[in-house]
Amino acid sequence: VLDAKGTTSDKSAQAAPVPPKVREIESDIRRESRRWHAGVRLGQAFDPELFLFGVQSQIGPIFHPRVVFRPNAEFAFGEVTDLVAINLEATYRFSAANRRGNWTPYVGAGPALIFIHQNFEQGRNIDFGNFDYETGFNVLAGVQHRRGMFVELKTSLYSGPAPKLRMIFGYNF
Repeated sequence: VLDAKGTTSDKSAQAAPVPPKVREIESDIRRESRRWHAGVRLGQAFDPELFLFGVQSQIGPIFHPRVVFRPNAEFAFGEVTDLVAINLEATYRFSAANRRGNWTPYVGAGPALIFIHQNFEQGRNIDFGNFDYETGFNVLAGVQHRRGMFVELKTSLYSGPAPKLRMIFGYNF
């Protein structure tokens, strides 16, 4: 039965309740989507001196509630050196002594696929044919805020001319 506004006035025409199985699937999807975060990073590399920026993803927890997989890509530029690094790192977050703390320390490690170009010529003519490939191993330590901001120190081992130390600031959305 339609009233003057064109809506039904029948109280019995209500939506059926959502089945429990659908609610379970909804909560599973919501829980799984919280496991993935994207982020950005910005920093300074030392020896050689480079300005770097990059993107990252944070997936986890995996294998353990405090372990997350954090692949990232860094693009670094300096006076003599240009670098593109793909880092496949995992981090372990330490539990805060009191659960009210906003900052959580972490350590991590993982392989690094590094493309590096060093040239003393004037002008910047970047061509990936000019890049040399190095494989390295990253070791890092940092702190992350509950809302996503992080600060970390990273070094690359066994990677030849790659930066010896990097200080990185970032944010996970």
